[in-house]
Amino acid sequence: MKLQDMRELSQDELKAQISDARKQIVELRFQQALRKLESPARLRNAKRLLAQLLTVETEKTLKQA
Repeated sequence: MKLQDMRELSQDELKAQISDARKQIVELRFQQALRKLESPARLRNAKRLLAQLLTVETEKTLKQA
């Protein structure tokens, strides 16, 4: 998902995306602990996506205030 697409999401959709990203990170960490993670880049990309989503959420809350 591109940053511009993230900015166009509603607040509820953004919260759902953040929740999904957190669940994905937990699953990937579990796979990493069991040595089943094929590519460590997937975990890094999931963390980056979560950070971007959280940044967009913060931008929106500051813009409303």
